[in-house]
Amino acid sequence: MKVYLFLANGFEEIEAIAPIDIFRRAEIEVITVSVTGDQLVDGAHGIAIAADCLFEELSFDDDFLLFLPGGMPGTLNLDSHEGLKNLIRIQSEKGSTIAAICAAPSILGKMGLLKGKEAICYPGFENYLAGASISKDTMAQSGTVFTAKGPGVAIDFALRLVEELKGSDVATQVREGLIYHR
Repeated sequence: MKVYLFLANGFEEIEAIAPIDIFRRAEIEVITVSVTGDQLVDGAHGIAIAADCLFEELSFDDDFLLFLPGGMPGTLNLDSHEGLKNLIRIQSEKGSTIAAICAAPSILGKMGLLKGKEAICYPGFENYLAGASISKDTMAQSGTVFTAKGPGVAIDFALRLVEELKGSDVATQVREGLIYHR
C-alpha cells in the first residue's frame, strides 16, 4: 500500500517530514501531494518542500493511506481544498485508512467523520472533533482512522502506521535503525 501525504502552505514540517522519512525507511511508497497548485510548498516555520506532484495530476485509483499533517495555517488550507475533502469522504466511505495529526483531525471532525470514534488532536482543537470521544493518549485508532496529538509524537505516529501497514517486525527494525527510544 502506498501513502499519499498532502501538503498545503503552512504545514507543520515535523509532522510531514518525519513520517515521510520513516515510511521510506520502511520501504513504503510515499507520495507527497501539493494542494496549492505549485510544487513548492512552504511550511509553517519557513522550510519549503518540493512535493512529488500536484493534487490535480493524480487519479487516486489505487489503495492507499491518506495522511494529513497539521500546522497552521496548513490545516485551514487543507480544509479549504474541496477536491481533497471529496477524496477524504470517498476514502472514509470505502473504509480505507486515514491518518491525521495535530490540528488536521479537525478536518475529519468538521466533515462528521469522527462521530462515534475515539480521536485526539492538538490541544484547543477538540471542539472540532464533532461526536468523537477524545482520547487521553497521544495517539488514537478507531477502525481505519488514526489520529495523533501533535509534532512531538510524529515519529511514534509514523512508526505506528508502519506497524499497521508492514507489521511490528518492520516497525521495530525502523525504530532500532533510528536509535529511537520512547
